[in-house]
Amino acid sequence: MPDTAANEDELERYRPYLRLLARLQLHRRLQSKVDASDIVQQTMLHAHQAQAGFRGTTEAERAGWLRQILARNMAHLVRDFGRDKRDCSREQSLQQGLDQSSARLEAFLASDQSSPSQLATRNEDVLRLAAALEQLPEAQRRAVELHYWEGCTVAEIGAVLERSSSAVAGLLHRGLTALRSGLNTEQDES
Repeated sequence: MPDTAANEDELERYRPYLRLLARLQLHRRLQSKVDASDIVQQTMLHAHQAQAGFRGTTEAERAGWLRQILARNMAHLVRDFGRDKRDCSREQSLQQGLDQSSARLEAFLASDQSSPSQLATRNEDVLRLAAALEQLPEAQRRAVELHYWEGCTVAEIGAVLERSSSAVAGLLHRGLTALRSGLNTEQDES
């Protein structure tokens, strides 16, 4: 019988990563109605219930499995808030969006790593980055996410956050400094 506590701990490591992906993919019109944490909580519940059915063996397979559950939950959310009760193209585009966000997140950290140990290290780095992002103040976190994962310009971020371009530049600078510091501190503690 699998160790339930170990499985729960393993799933829990992915919570910040899933929350980051949910924030990146949650349509702006729904952000005022639903919190990314709620979607991730539902995803974690479904993952816990379906844990026995997970057949993967690697971290990448587990991350992909969790992204699929998250995409399904987000598709249901969009469907529930939209006029169209079922639109398969939306469901597919959410899965693609989550996969693309995940790929951008991994590319942010990756170089040309290809060995299994390097891939495992990169997966750990992605999880650490997602956890470190959650430690940033909301405005800094949102500015970093918009700039580095959604490709928004400083002016576009300013419009979203209702801040001046110089204020956004400061948020980005302080956010990256704090991220580097947090990641370096965490790495030194390992």
